[in-house]
Amino acid sequence: MGRLEGKVAFITGAARGQGRSHAVRLAQEGADVIAVDVCKQVETVPYPTATPDDLAETVRQVEALDRRIVAAEVDVRDLAGLTRAVDDGVAQLGRLDIVLANAGISTPAPTLEMDEETWQTMIDVNLTGVWKTIRASVPHIVAGGRGGSVVITSSLAAIYANPNTAHYSAAKAGLVMLAKIMAKELAPQRIRVNTIHPTTVATEMILNEPTYRLFRPDLENPTRADFEEAALTLNKLPVPAIEAVDISNAVLYLVSEDGRYVTGTTHVVDAGGQL
Repeated sequence: MGRLEGKVAFITGAARGQGRSHAVRLAQEGADVIAVDVCKQVETVPYPTATPDDLAETVRQVEALDRRIVAAEVDVRDLAGLTRAVDDGVAQLGRLDIVLANAGISTPAPTLEMDEETWQTMIDVNLTGVWKTIRASVPHIVAGGRGGSVVITSSLAAIYANPNTAHYSAAKAGLVMLAKIMAKELAPQRIRVNTIHPTTVATEMILNEPTYRLFRPDLENPTRADFEEAALTLNKLPVPAIEAVDISNAVLYLVSEDGRYVTGTTHVVDAGGQL
C-alpha cells in the first residue's frame, strides 16, 4: 500500500507544472485527487497560462495510475467556484484529507513602475487566492474528524530578496504568517499547516522569455541557456533549477505520516539558495 492509500487531496494549479507533479506523485502513493486550475489566460501574466488540454493531461496521468480524479476549471480568485469544486469532489470521492494551495503567477516588474492591476492581480491570486482555497476546502477536513494536512506553496522569494519581485515576494511572505496562524488554529483538530519554499523550478512559470529577461537584464534577447547561467549563481548546489518532482517529494513528506508532527514550519527546498 502507498503512504496515502485511501486519502483524498485537493490541489490548485493542477493543470501543469508543480501542481500536476503533485497530483501524480500523490496518486502514485494511493491518493485520489480533486484538481482545479484556471485554464484560461490570466490578465497581466506575460506568459501563457494553463489550458483545458493541460488539465485534461493531468486527469489522464492520474487515471493511468488507477486513481480517481475530479477536475474543474476554477480561478482561485472565485471563492464560490472553489467551494462548488471541492464540495463536488468530496461528494464523489467521499472525504478530504490534504489541501495543496499551489496555484500562483509570476509577473516581474520594477516596484515603482508596475501598474496597479499588476500589483492587485498578484495579491489576489498568490495571497488572497490561497486564503480562498483554504476557506473552501479545509472545513471538509475538519468535518471528517480524522486530521489532515495543508501545504501552501510559498517561495524562496519570501526569504531572499530579489529586485522586480516586490508584489510576488510580499504575497509569498504573507503566506508564511497565514500558515502559522492556521497551524495554531487547526492543531486541536490534528490538522497540520506548513509552507514550502522552492528555489527556481523548471516549469512553465519560469521557462519563459519574461523570466529570462528578469535574470539577464544585460541581454536584449536572453535564451534559456543565458537564464541558466545566471540562475546557477543563486544556488550553492550546481543546478540552475530544480525539478517539480523535487517539490512533490517534499510535499509527500509533509502530508504523509512521515511528517505527522511537523506543523507551522517553512520547509525550504532551495539547493542552498539562501546560504
